[in-house]
Amino acid sequence: MPLSRMNGFFSPPLHLQRHEFVIEFVKKSRPRTVLDLGCSGCSLLRKLRFHRHSVQLLAGVDIDCAAIRQNMKALDPLMAEYLQPSSRPLTIKLYEGSITEAEPCTKGFDLITCIEVMEHLQLWEVERFSEVLFEYMEPHTVIITMPNAEFNSLLPGLTGFRHKDHKYEWTRAQFQAWAEGVCRKYGYSVEFTGVGEAPGETRNVGFCSQIGIFQREFGDLHRQRNNTEQEPTVYKLLYRVVYPSLSDNNILQKTLVSEVLYKAEQLKKEWLEGQEGEPCDLTFCEQLLPSEAVRQAMEVEEVYMQGSWVCVPLLRVWASSTVQALCSSFQQLRAILLVDIQVQLDADRDVIMLPVAYEEEEDVEQMDEGEKVECMSRSVNDNVEEDWESEL
Repeated sequence: MPLSRMNGFFSPPLHLQRHEFVIEFVKKSRPRTVLDLGCSGCSLLRKLRFHRHSVQLLAGVDIDCAAIRQNMKALDPLMAEYLQPSSRPLTIKLYEGSITEAEPCTKGFDLITCIEVMEHLQLWEVERFSEVLFEYMEPHTVIITMPNAEFNSLLPGLTGFRHKDHKYEWTRAQFQAWAEGVCRKYGYSVEFTGVGEAPGETRNVGFCSQIGIFQREFGDLHRQRNNTEQEPTVYKLLYRVVYPSLSDNNILQKTLVSEVLYKAEQLKKEWLEGQEGEPCDLTFCEQLLPSEAVRQAMEVEEVYMQGSWVCVPLLRVWASSTVQALCSSFQQLRAILLVDIQVQLDADRDVIMLPVAYEEEEDVEQMDEGEKVECMSRSVNDNVEEDWESEL
């Protein structure tokens, strides 16, 4: 049956319901490492990267090298990831390989998903797949979905299997018998559910896609580290990307300095706007000795002007909750700014000194407008990239 007709039969489309099931499970169970078997178009991984929660590693395996290469760039970090790095690290890896082969890089994942993949295996491969998945990979949790053959009678125009590449489609009894067998053999428990409810009085046929959730009976989540840094020996690594995050000290410092300068410029702009129409205030600092002007301003932590500089007390910047979230103490903030060439502090290291630069301010405003257009452009492009509802 064509996927377009299947999608028209369900709202939301069935493939979105399957992915949403996995996403909700990830939100609740908070795995650190997730491996998607049969990742192909990478659509599930593309969604999971936006629902990271505690996830630090997303990986995918598929035997179709061309499909991975065609879709892998969609997993690249968006511009927003660099502008506002997450506090959590994230690495994404894609491998070419067969899910019936034992690969050390796949051992010990917190969660493995296998979404509508098993039915593409030959029946004689199922036993080997079960052994590799449950005994060798030994994940904490496995989510497997596959077509429910009992539902097929409700799909108009369907003759045979739902896809020309399906080797079989199991009834609920067949799927449950296989699942309970691997649980007894490899030490797992299983719960059954599904997505794609049958209408009205036909609900006795079960869900269109049946789901088995397998949990390892012994061992806690995160009980062992998977071989994330090991080079694959059986699979071929096709793609690897490390997302920018605040766990990288270099990125953390760049983000902190950027936020400090943004806050300081904001305070400078507010102060200058407050001086408009009040020329006497603009010359206030010039009417006093520099040391007295500094002393009076600092007593109340106010922004002030000294010569051609606008002076922003560092404590005013430190008062920003965003800055404090990036830095553990005022002393650490000062130490970081001291070694950064973008920031100019006064001799006492208590004030950020910013040039008045009225002419340059106009250029900055024009640049800001250009950045707005660029951001809007990126937003449109990002929406196109993330418009996974339109995929089949």
